[in-house]
Amino acid sequence: MKDEKPCTVNHLMMNAHVQVGTKRRKLREYTEDKHISKDTIKILCDNINNRDEYLTRFYNLSLQIHPDKLSISDTGINPMRNREMNNNQQIVFKNIIRNLHMFDILQHTKSGIDNIPTFFDMLYDLYLNDIIDYKLLTPSASHYIKKGRIGSVFSSYYFRASIMNPYLVYSLNQTVFQAKRVFSPTLGWSSYCYGFLESSYTTEYVGTDVIPSVCKKTEEIADIYLHPKQVDIYCKPSEDLHKDKQFMSKYREHFDLVFFSPPYYELELYNSKEQSTDRYKTYEEWLSEYWEETIKLCHHVLEKSGKLCYILSGYGSNTTKRHFDLLKDMNSITKKYFGIPNIQPMYNKNVYVTSHRETGEQIMIFTKR
Repeated sequence: MKDEKPCTVNHLMMNAHVQVGTKRRKLREYTEDKHISKDTIKILCDNINNRDEYLTRFYNLSLQIHPDKLSISDTGINPMRNREMNNNQQIVFKNIIRNLHMFDILQHTKSGIDNIPTFFDMLYDLYLNDIIDYKLLTPSASHYIKKGRIGSVFSSYYFRASIMNPYLVYSLNQTVFQAKRVFSPTLGWSSYCYGFLESSYTTEYVGTDVIPSVCKKTEEIADIYLHPKQVDIYCKPSEDLHKDKQFMSKYREHFDLVFFSPPYYELELYNSKEQSTDRYKTYEEWLSEYWEETIKLCHHVLEKSGKLCYILSGYGSNTTKRHFDLLKDMNSITKKYFGIPNIQPMYNKNVYVTSHRETGEQIMIFTKR
């Protein structure tokens, strides 16, 4: 650690700064302006001194890999039943993905909503740099921190990239699709590949992504995996594959399932030079040049009566009052090529993070006519 001496209220009042959006203010001035008591600072100071307790608990809950839970199919856990899918069941399998892509998920992927620090950036600032995000000093945050629930405050206020549980992917294929040959236009932090490799039905998995580290680690999973499958990973935008004559020839009407959770427009900004929101500057252009081209690709590579499945919701911003009805807008494009979908619910909780709201995830299943 940078400073092994215990944190004191006096140290914070003399040295700490408060992060307010893109600006920083001295803590002593900020507390005077906002009438924040020293008791609030003392409670926060105690948590800084006891950071090892929180960090250990976070590691055990969110990052620890259990050797006996590496393989879904070998644990004897039954897949979820049709129309009862929940991304928060058997969350221990999320740890594998979060551990594998820890820094990309917890630090390098940014929120598309302004002034929302990433989870790791906030922790580094608070625990090592004497920088306190202003939300930690609000009455509601102070109330929960005082009750020993600082972890709930961190989880509610600070940005972490969303993860699809490989157990959900595995359950969908075992229960609903029984697909043998699967294509994913994004890799979903390797969770799609992991879930399909676990499925007894799948013999071939092909996927593409724009994040080089995700492509590399997905290939590594496939290389060391115990169950022999045919795996091919591309590292390029899905809409560019539609222009790749060799790919389009090789995989014409080849797959019986296309599966993914597409980007939620600007909700998550990845560590990639090829992200679709960087390539296309407006929402309308993004829908046309990214989404419609990807749907054309999906239609081309699916066999007749093959299934296209994606998981999607809308989201909004409480600060900018922007709302993107992704379900309506993206589905309207997909329907041009696939017709009316079968819609299944997702039973995991809606996501609320300070100034953005993601609600009502649904499983959309289309059939190639």
